[in-house]
Amino acid sequence: MSNRNTQENKQAARERIRAQREKEKKKERLRRQLIVAVSAVGVLAVAGGIGFAVMKANQPTGWEAAKEAKLVTPAHTQGDKGTEILIGDKNAKQTLEVFEDVRCPACAAFEQSTGEELLKDLHDGRFKVRYTMYSFIDDMQGGEGSKNALSALGAALNISPEAFLKYKSALYSTKYHPDEREDLYAKDSELLKVAGDVPELKSNKAFEKQVKDGTYDRWAMEMTALFGRKGVRGTPTFMHGDKKLTMAEIPQQKMTQEQYNQLARANFRKMIDAEFGPAKGGDAGKGQDAGKDGGGQGIAKGEKDPTGGN
Repeated sequence: MSNRNTQENKQAARERIRAQREKEKKKERLRRQLIVAVSAVGVLAVAGGIGFAVMKANQPTGWEAAKEAKLVTPAHTQGDKGTEILIGDKNAKQTLEVFEDVRCPACAAFEQSTGEELLKDLHDGRFKVRYTMYSFIDDMQGGEGSKNALSALGAALNISPEAFLKYKSALYSTKYHPDEREDLYAKDSELLKVAGDVPELKSNKAFEKQVKDGTYDRWAMEMTALFGRKGVRGTPTFMHGDKKLTMAEIPQQKMTQEQYNQLARANFRKMIDAEFGPAKGGDAGKGQDAGKDGGGQGIAKGEKDPTGGN
């Protein structure tokens, strides 16, 4: 073998080795680039997943979410956000304002003993009644029963003012009203059970769906946001214009439930007569019944709230 062939073979071998090394280097660079790229995608995916999880975690839920939901106002309401509930004979010249909280035990005591007295004056056309419903018991005791019951009252009001009044009375009744420490009305099933005693609501699929769907949850939040309106921060409270009406307290003494109810009705009657004047016997029964055809359809469209405030 000549020296020339030997040199050529060595040179060829060195070229093959160099080419192989370059090929291996390129493969290694490509492998590293792929690793970096995959790692970056993985980091982005993880970061995106964490970001999505954080975003979901920060999204409001429950009644906080209700504040941002689409506002649906019940029929028979007025005002910018449907928070004016005015019920009674449209020809009644006076308006009594009633402030209540569905979970409030004092409100329940009033409704159970004296609620029918108020409704009699309402039905007789002695005055209209504007209801402002609060939910501060939820904040004080914890829970959401006041708000949930208020949303359900919105569904009842959407049917008729009379359904609203009957349902409110049933919610406050001795048969159903829970201890304020028991958040029973947070359960839709309990609200629907109470509705079974109201003819307009019993087996009413539209009402049932609205309660379960929380159709009026946002409206309930708007209503309860009126807390402190006209300086009212306790319930039940009664006002005529800007005047807060005061009812005599019932003596702390041993008595039957019927005796308590009689005193409560007498004290309410005295307060109302002092403010609106004695009821005229000839007017009794002449007012149009709230919620029935021909009158009592709440605030008519375009009618100005006679109480002159939000």
